[in-house]
Amino acid sequence: MRFLLAVGPVLLSIGTGSAQNAAELASEPAIQAALQAAKRNAAHFVSEQIRICEIPAPPFHEEARGRELERLFRQLGLENVRMDRAGNVIGVRPGAAPRPNVVLAAHLDTVFPEGTDVRVSQTGTLLKGPGIGDDCAGLAALLNTIQSLQDAGVKTFGSLTFVADTGEEGLGDLRGMKELFGVTLKDRIDDFISIDGEALRIVNTSVGSYRYRVTFKGPGGHSFGAFGLANPIQAMGRAIAKIDALEVPAAPKTTFNVGRVGGGTSVNAIPAECWMEVDLRSSDKASLEALHAKVKAAVAEAVREENQRWKNRGAASAAFEQAGYRPPGVTAADSNLVRTALAVTRLFGEPGPLGESSTDANLPMSLGIPAITIGSGGSGQGAHSPEESYDTRDAYLGAQRALLLVVALTR
Repeated sequence: MRFLLAVGPVLLSIGTGSAQNAAELASEPAIQAALQAAKRNAAHFVSEQIRICEIPAPPFHEEARGRELERLFRQLGLENVRMDRAGNVIGVRPGAAPRPNVVLAAHLDTVFPEGTDVRVSQTGTLLKGPGIGDDCAGLAALLNTIQSLQDAGVKTFGSLTFVADTGEEGLGDLRGMKELFGVTLKDRIDDFISIDGEALRIVNTSVGSYRYRVTFKGPGGHSFGAFGLANPIQAMGRAIAKIDALEVPAAPKTTFNVGRVGGGTSVNAIPAECWMEVDLRSSDKASLEALHAKVKAAVAEAVREENQRWKNRGAASAAFEQAGYRPPGVTAADSNLVRTALAVTRLFGEPGPLGESSTDANLPMSLGIPAITIGSGGSGQGAHSPEESYDTRDAYLGAQRALLLVVALTR
């Protein structure tokens, strides 16, 4: 559907335990005006989505895109707009009271390295370009939400804080969230919502991950003259084969991936050093820790086998460097935040199934702070690939749902 003005009753928990009919909230004149504004503003924010996405934001270099979001936050009338030490852009829309303080966020960074061609093409409602859905669509929904609240003059009891954050992708290790929750807004966030992904999904379970760079070393030497030395690349190959053979549970889904490898000097040289990057994931902490232990054991066994093969001549070694850790967690299905999100989403004709993913919400979930991730509306394909695409048809629903949800939570 697309936002229905006449819907069946759905109970919505708001604030600290009072109840209000979600349809009644949606039918309030100011909220109606804001919802209509979100649809009316959609074309403008598609243009903004394209423009923002063409500002490069590779991992650890989100500054240019961040400065543009900072300018837009000010232009949209947010207060106390600033950029913190991690590069997060923060702006406040004060309510009658400072609390509850609801944070709505979308991330600035993409997975694509410096030098990537980030130009976006458009064919009708279909946009194509690196990062156009993940998370330029989230940034567009964030901006449309702010604009539509301002257009309609919606007043809230609690306050809204909007964040365009850094470090969500790749080896960013949630550095934006760590700074936001640990320093910038420490103890001042009551509910956290990230916009990431498509359609009207709701994620209340965070997939945790370990990310490692494993470096293998040995003395190295000439491939002919020094033949018989342990070979770090061969040790790494043994390790990869052992990791590939690991058995992991299907439920809870638990995964491993060797995503990048490198090293060596020449085809005719026994390498002195090589490395691999490993990603381990699960929404279940016990399963994640068990896999973590198995991978470390597999690497140790591979090194032992390589050294034994060459009778410990020029022995190889391996060292783990943790490149990232995302804690698993969950915001309970019966929590006020999840029940509110489900009730609001059902007003849009969606069943609101709960899902799991690895997002900015991992960090607050691990701290016991109510947090979810919601979709930006629209639909997409090929996330994290150069052929990423996003269909903006009905993308305004993402802003409408986000708007109604944050207003409900601040009542």
